[in-house]
Amino acid sequence: MTSSGLAFHRRFTARAFGANFRVMDLAAFRASLSLVSPPSNLSPALRALWLDARGDWDGAHEAAQADEGGGGDWVHAYLHRKEGDAGNAAYWYRRARKPVCRASLDEEWAAIANALLLAQGGEAA
Repeated sequence: MTSSGLAFHRRFTARAFGANFRVMDLAAFRASLSLVSPPSNLSPALRALWLDARGDWDGAHEAAQADEGGGGDWVHAYLHRKEGDAGNAAYWYRRARKPVCRASLDEEWAAIANALLLAQGGEAA
């Protein structure tokens, strides 16, 4: 591949991952999980979901706490549910004004991510 072709490929790949877009949908958010670090335009709650999906529960918890009173409360609930702390999760679901989730963790992660992306101006999955 020529150097100009490689440069185009890198730009195209970054765009495919939503790295250069202010608006991101769920597919681009999932694709961004292959990047080294989260896209810079993510809210703290979306950053928490990104970190969780990459296996960094502590980092995700810290990011969710940084968004207290917002989408972070919902992510915080999900994280404590994932951790197995049902009582703490129930508290955070109440704070987020969301019912305790009964779906799989993967389904809940996707539902939260999609809702937060939409609230941030993204597109529905």
